[in-house]
Amino acid sequence: MQLPENFNITPNLLENKIIVVTGAGDGIGKVAAKYFAQHGATVVLMGRTIAKLEMVYDEIEALGNHKTAIYPMNFEGAIEKDYEDLAIKLNEEYGRLDGLLINAAELGTKTPISNYDTEIWFKLFQVNLHSPFMMIKALTPLLENSENASVITTSSSVANQGRAFWGAYAASKAALKNLTEILANEWDGVNNIRINSVNPGATRTNMRARAYPAENPETVTAPQDHMPTYLYLMSDASVAVSGENLNLSASK
Repeated sequence: MQLPENFNITPNLLENKIIVVTGAGDGIGKVAAKYFAQHGATVVLMGRTIAKLEMVYDEIEALGNHKTAIYPMNFEGAIEKDYEDLAIKLNEEYGRLDGLLINAAELGTKTPISNYDTEIWFKLFQVNLHSPFMMIKALTPLLENSENASVITTSSSVANQGRAFWGAYAASKAALKNLTEILANEWDGVNNIRINSVNPGATRTNMRARAYPAENPETVTAPQDHMPTYLYLMSDASVAVSGENLNLSASK
């Protein structure tokens, strides 16, 4: 995707915005949370591993006067009430939500469907699809309270074209991409929320390393290189952009 020529990344680009980031303890979620905070946002870090979230919290605090919060959640076991409780807490604390980055995901196993473990299949759909569904549903009223709200879901190349051995990861990511398109269509002209999916392509993360253990990580893109797109989509510069599936590279 080519960013608009007149888009400038200023220090206060996201000033006063309240943004929730899932999967904030590692990879793209961690880097995005830090960039959002650096550019003025109050970031709510979500994930299942408190120690990782605390490390990200400390790193953001060390960057300067940034407001950050931690809200641990195990997306594998979370039920609808957990997301309703999240909405209540965010409403009490902030009264609105300006941005939501759905980044948490499970890779699962790379194996033929005939050998795929059913429990792992259900687990991946719970984390990669059902969790985003329940979260977005619960947080929609808070997003509607924002003047301009942005939701970003994280897609994958295998969401666009299924690939052998990628099983539940590919199927759940394809469903999440479709859910994103449904929401963009339902919200069009109805409220002030825009939603887009981003396929980062090959990116230097721990998940990528697990998927391609023999790959030299130096040959793939660092998460930081994607941040201009994430900042653009979270900023008011992208208020007219919704329902897009943004492929940041043509990689695997």
